[in-house]
Amino acid sequence: MTHDRPLRVAIVGAGPAGTYAADILSKAEIATSIDIIERLPAPFGLVRYGVAPDHPRIKQIIVALSNVLGRGDIRLLANVNVGTDLTLQDLREHYDAVIFATGSFEDAPLDLRGVDLEGSFGAAAFVSWYDGHPDVPRTWPLDAKEVAILGVGNVALDVSRILSKSADDLLATDIPANVYEALTASPVTDVHLFGRRGPAQVKFTPLELRELAQVPGVDVVVYPEDYDFDEASQAAIEAHHQTKQTVKTLTDWTLRESTGAPRRIHLHLLQQPVEILDDGSGHVAGVRMERMALQGDGTVKGTGEFLEYPCQAVYRAVGYWGTEVDGVPFDDARGVIRNVEGRVVGEDGAPVPGFYTTGWIKRGPVGLIGHTKSDAQETIEHVVEDAEALMDASIAEPVALSPDNLLSLLKDRGVPVVQWEDWEVLDAHEQALGEAQGRERVKIVPRDEMTDVALGR
Repeated sequence: MTHDRPLRVAIVGAGPAGTYAADILSKAEIATSIDIIERLPAPFGLVRYGVAPDHPRIKQIIVALSNVLGRGDIRLLANVNVGTDLTLQDLREHYDAVIFATGSFEDAPLDLRGVDLEGSFGAAAFVSWYDGHPDVPRTWPLDAKEVAILGVGNVALDVSRILSKSADDLLATDIPANVYEALTASPVTDVHLFGRRGPAQVKFTPLELRELAQVPGVDVVVYPEDYDFDEASQAAIEAHHQTKQTVKTLTDWTLRESTGAPRRIHLHLLQQPVEILDDGSGHVAGVRMERMALQGDGTVKGTGEFLEYPCQAVYRAVGYWGTEVDGVPFDDARGVIRNVEGRVVGEDGAPVPGFYTTGWIKRGPVGLIGHTKSDAQETIEHVVEDAEALMDASIAEPVALSPDNLLSLLKDRGVPVVQWEDWEVLDAHEQALGEAQGRERVKIVPRDEMTDVALGR
C-alpha cells in the first residue's frame, strides 16, 4: 500500500544521539514529519549537563546540534516527559515510529563493601550538580580534605580537576553561583584516582590527561611502582597512537618534581578497591585497595597485598547507566533498552513494532560523539526499511497524525512546552547574564525559572 503522507516519527531525547538521528532521518529518501521530545526545558543532553564547565571546546558540539534543531524542519518539544506528560500509548496514537534516545545519566552500580556509606557518591550525580542540572539538589557536601575517585576514564579526570581546581579559575565558565560558592569553601587538599589495571589500559584520552598537568595550584603525583607493562600492554602501545601518547604522558610524569602546590592529584594504577572503610559512625574513613599484577594478556589478578588510604569521600566514576523507560523492554544486566541493531525487541527476541533506539541507551555508555552518528545511521536505515509496514500497521487516526494535534493535547494537559524558538529566548537570556559578568553565559538552574524565561511568563 502506498501512502501519500509523511512518516510521523517521535524521537525521545534531544541530546547528540536524538539530534543526529533526526538529522539523518530528515535526509532519507522518504517523506517524514519529525518531533524530538525532550524531558528537560533545554536541549543537548549530556553536552549541556555532562561536560565539565572548563571544557568549552567540547561544548562547541552544541553549535553543530543547534544548526540541526534550528533549521525548521525538525520540531523540538522540550519540557515534556514521556511517562507522565505523554504515555507510550499517546506516542503510538500520534506517531508511526518512536526512537528512544534517552541516553545514560545515572551511575553504573558498583558491588563494593561500604558503597552505601555517607560520603560515598556517584560521579555522574556530582557532574549533574556542578553542571546545574535542574532535577538534582542544589547543595553538595564538600567537606572532605582527602578524596578517592574510583575509575580512570575522562569523567574521573573531570571530577578530580573540578574538586582540586581553584574555584576562581572556574569563574569565567558557565558554572552556577551555588557551585562556585561550595567549591570556594571546599577544604580538599588531596585527590586520589585509582585504576585496577596498568598505564596502557587506562581510558583517559591523551588531551584530557595532559590538561591535568596544567591546572594552576595543583601537582600531579604518580608512583613508579604502579608502572608495569606486559605483552598485551606493549602490543597496545605499538598498535594505538592514543595509547602510546597516554603512556608517554604518564611515564614522563614519573620524572617530574613536586612544585609544593597546595593541592595534589595522585594517580594510582594496578590497585583494585576491596572496601570503603567506615569511621564507626557510618561515614567514609578511607579505602582499602588490593595490589594487582598484569597477566600478560592485559588482564590483572590480585596479589594478596593490601593498601589503605585515608579519605573522607569516595566518588565512583565507573561509568554511566541507562534509565529504564516504563513499558519499553530493558536489559537490566547492561543498562540498555533491549534491541537488535536499533530495533527494540522483547525478551523473546521478537521486534516491538514501531519502537527503535539509538545512542548510549542502545549500545551502552561507550564511545565518543562520532560513534553516536554511525549508531544513528544503523537505526535510521531500519526505520526507513520498515516505513511502509509501519504506516500500514499504524493505529494512529489520520487527524492524530497532524503535528498540531499533539501540541493541542499537551496544551490541554497544562504542559508548558518549550519549542526551539522558546529555547532561543532562554539561550539569549543566559548569554546576556554572562555578558554582564564577563562570562560566556550564566546557566539558569531551577526548572520553573527556565520555563518562565523561555515562555516569557
